[in-house]
Amino acid sequence: MTEAPGFLLYVGAFLLLLGPLVFIHEFGHYIAGRWFGVKAEEFSIGFGREVAGYTDARGTRWKFGWLPLGGYVKFAGDMNPASQPSAEWLQLPPSERAKTFQAKPLWQRAVIVAAGPFINLALAVLILGGFALAYGQSTTPPVVGVIESNSAAAKAGLRIGDRITRIGDKGVDRFDDLRMYAAMRPGETTAIDIVRDGRPVSLPLTISVLREGDRFGNEFKVGRIGIGPSAPVWSPVSLIEAPVVGVRRTGEIIGMMVDTIGQIVTGRRSLQELGGPLKIAQVSGEQLTLGWPEFISLMALISINLGFINLLPVPVLDGGHLMFYAVEAVRRRPVSPQAMEWAFRGGLAAILALMILVTINDLGAFGLWRGIAGLVG
Repeated sequence: MTEAPGFLLYVGAFLLLLGPLVFIHEFGHYIAGRWFGVKAEEFSIGFGREVAGYTDARGTRWKFGWLPLGGYVKFAGDMNPASQPSAEWLQLPPSERAKTFQAKPLWQRAVIVAAGPFINLALAVLILGGFALAYGQSTTPPVVGVIESNSAAAKAGLRIGDRITRIGDKGVDRFDDLRMYAAMRPGETTAIDIVRDGRPVSLPLTISVLREGDRFGNEFKVGRIGIGPSAPVWSPVSLIEAPVVGVRRTGEIIGMMVDTIGQIVTGRRSLQELGGPLKIAQVSGEQLTLGWPEFISLMALISINLGFINLLPVPVLDGGHLMFYAVEAVRRRPVSPQAMEWAFRGGLAAILALMILVTINDLGAFGLWRGIAGLVG
């Protein structure tokens, strides 16, 4: 029996999730720009027509747009999508021009652009480190204590007492490393390296495919080896260790994202698994129903997504700006405005195409296409 949250809870949870994350991202840009003396003309949460806002003493307009799918900071001098100076900028008095984005050295512009994604990653480190401090962390050694019958592990020839040292291209230090690796690779064949009776052994392993469901009726496919430890080991984390654990867990999640992109590019994972804003709204409502710890964990995951995706070298995204700054640093001169304009048009087209794809996937996951097919049939 499914327990789907109501529509209003989906909407409220989505806004509660995305609003603070977008604010934090844009605030990273804003505070870095302010540090370097750049005037911010607008700070918007959401796009489109202004719903509400006010202008502060520095002349910055803080506002909410009617479409809550992102946000932006408009700096003085940042007058077009490619961040190229215009004739208006050239006509500004020197004192005003000095406060514009384009007047700043290359390295300062790069810091301002990078500050948004990095503050998202820093938030995730803070959340994950906080959870580790509050609940401890799993330090279960990767020693086989349980083997399920007819599982991937049993078919590969694993035995009780084997210590796993590597699976595929990943070294194994904790039992959780095995679970994360397998979960991302259902059906794949790889090698698993073990130490048995003091001797190294390498075995071929085909990870099983397991279809699971949750209380909300969602179904998903994961990989499973079919082993367990003799007993889980849970260790406390000190205040000094917590940031280190947060950084490590953030890095592990980024690694999983890179793996997922690689699987999609190589065809090992379907494009239909990509989700967009509608899917995020659904998951945020479900996680909020489960409790605040689950919802805050989701916030850390989405914050990592925002930081990582924005650092990709795609024009329109922060990473695209950083890519052009790197080219400018090597060439000792900016990329031509015409090349920038075409690159940003292409990047915008790619982003829009991706948004259409994930929205189609989301609607399909909600059963819209099946419903239409049923009506037509």
